Formats: sequence, C-alpha cells, structure tokens
Amino acid sequence: MTFTLTHPGGKVPLPASLPTTLAEFREWAQSEEIPEKTRLGFYKTEVWVDMSNEQLYSHALVKSIIQTTLTTITRAERTGICFPDGVLLTNLEANVSNNPDALFVSYAALKDGRVTRTEGARDGYVEIVGTPDLVVEVVSSGSVRKDTVVLREAYWEAGIPEYWLVDARAENPNFRILKSTPSGYAETRKVAGWQKSAVLGKSFRLVRGSDPLGDPEFTLEVK
Repeated sequence: MTFTLTHPGGKVPLPASLPTTLAEFREWAQSEEIPEKTRLGFYKTEVWVDMSNEQLYSHALVKSIIQTTLTTITRAERTGICFPDGVLLTNLEANVSNNPDALFVSYAALKDGRVTRTEGARDGYVEIVGTPDLVVEVVSSGSVRKDTVVLREAYWEAGIPEYWLVDARAENPNFRILKSTPSGYAETRKVAGWQKSAVLGKSFRLVRGSDPLGDPEFTLEVK
C-alpha cells in the first residue's frame, strides 16, 4: 500500500512505511514517481517532505538573489559551480540527503573526488554526493528547526566548510556565514554587517530595501 500527498506541484507517493535508511531514501527520492522540485530530506532516521508554498519575498526572492550573485562570482573567476535549489545533496558519512536552497561545488572538489555526481536512469546527473564547499539555506516559517538545528548539525557532520544561514522574515535580515570548527559551526565576525567568506575569498552583506511598489527588495553586496 502507498499513500499520496497532493500539493500544488503535483502528487508525492509515500511508501507504506517511510524510508528508515539513507539508501532507501535515495531510491525513493530519485524515483520517477516523485515530481520535479519536490523538496525532500533525510537525516539519520528523520524524513521530511516540504509541500509549502514559498513566501515571495523573504524566501523565493532572497534565495534567487543569493544564488544569482554567487553564480556571477564563481563563473567569472572559474572556481566552480553554484547550483540552485532542487539539487539533491547526499553525504554518506553524515547520513544526510537534502535539497539545499543553493550550494557551491568547486572544480577542485570535483577533480579530487570530494564530490561526485550520480547519473539518473534516463538522462544527465540527478544527485551530488560528497562534501561541497558551501551550502545556503533560507529560513521560512515551516523550516526554522530544520534549518537552524537539524541541517546545521548535519552539514557540519558532512564536513562542509561554510553554511550560509539566512532569515529575511524580519525588517532587518539575519544573514550569517557559519564556518566549520572542530566543535561545530561558529559565526563569522561581522564588521558593519560585512562577513568574510573564506571559501570565496570575499566579504558579503545582505541589505534590504524597497522596490518601486514599496515591496521588499534584497541585494547581496560583495567586496
């Protein structure tokens, strides 16, 4: 028997019992029955299916601005690839698989095998396996615990050097570059709102303004 969750993006078939191992989850998440862009996650024995609609400004727009800015930088400098949301990231050692809001994989990580890519049954690659250089999560009302507690622990256990954690729901966006230390992630020191990314070798600041209609507008400043 299977159960199906229906949401605006399509139907997500649930097996009679949810996956209890990473191998089971990966097989389920990559099956042809799962609609594209469905946000699934697994950590140790916890499974989540995110069916919520994204808030236009504090989530979707912020995510787009960050991903676009990082893509512009990394393509200009030919350092690696910045992937948008929808990419399945798996780390076997940390027992985690998730769809980050954005992630950066350096060409060096691909060359030395720190990151590999899984080919799909039909065409192209469908999964990144290993330890990328940087991941980004934008907090929404339904993902506070997942982003700030569960994934913070999981990404650190996966050895990911930087975790960018963004909460833009308030008037002043909370943008943090977390760097990996032996005991967990630690916040990078801020100077006038600027934070230095050791991975990218640049400083960043997320600024909120207003567009011509008075709605929120975000800029990821770089220096």
